[in-house]
Amino acid sequence: MAEQLPNVDLVVPVLNEAHVLEKSIKTIREFLRTKFPFPACIVIADNGSRDGTGDIAQQLAARYEDVSCLLIPEPGRGRALRQAWTGSTADIIAYTDVDISTELEALEKLCRAIAEEGYDLATGSRLLVDSQVNRGPRREIVSRLYNLFVKLVLFTKFSDAQCGFKAVSRRVADEVAPLARDNGWFFDSEMLVLAEKSGFKIKDVPVRWTDDDDSRVKIIPTAWEDIKGVLRLRWGLWFSRGRILPKKED
Repeated sequence: MAEQLPNVDLVVPVLNEAHVLEKSIKTIREFLRTKFPFPACIVIADNGSRDGTGDIAQQLAARYEDVSCLLIPEPGRGRALRQAWTGSTADIIAYTDVDISTELEALEKLCRAIAEEGYDLATGSRLLVDSQVNRGPRREIVSRLYNLFVKLVLFTKFSDAQCGFKAVSRRVADEVAPLARDNGWFFDSEMLVLAEKSGFKIKDVPVRWTDDDDSRVKIIPTAWEDIKGVLRLRWGLWFSRGRILPKKED
């Protein structure tokens, strides 16, 4: 009997992305159908769009049986990911940003790390030696300083807290995702910290990453919110003696 492959949900969080959503979903869907070895579905998680993104998401879900959508009234990438991950029944839940800045080919490496190598969470990293990154110096400096700050304050081992390309096991989605309090961009960092401090195994995967010229992320305000999130976690870890969940059993 052939070994049953784990099924994968790939979540795409979106906010006011009507101008690129259909094109991006078609690109992702074609990749999953022709180059990805695991059975997979796409979940569009619209969080508070006001430009018709939700309507397009519903149309795509009606057109393709392997596409579904969540319509979340309030904005927030973290809120969208938390709801999509905790509501999924897939064996592995991953996500990519709608701009597809990270090469989709790396998705197989993330999922194999969980399905075959014993990891609980796999994350794309733009800061490893084998990573290939194309972005401006301002974003590069801010990213490296932020990740250094995370390591110095929280004593973490993972290399890139912010890359919008991750996959988690069913257990991490069930047990760790609900504990992440942040509803915005800090959700990624918080998930990684909570998982690592709880004894879950994390794999850093080098990726090819190209900066999105159309990105509307405000670097300085986002960085400040992330810094406040790091300090909140540091305070919480002091009082929990460094562990959020009971030690993971193999």
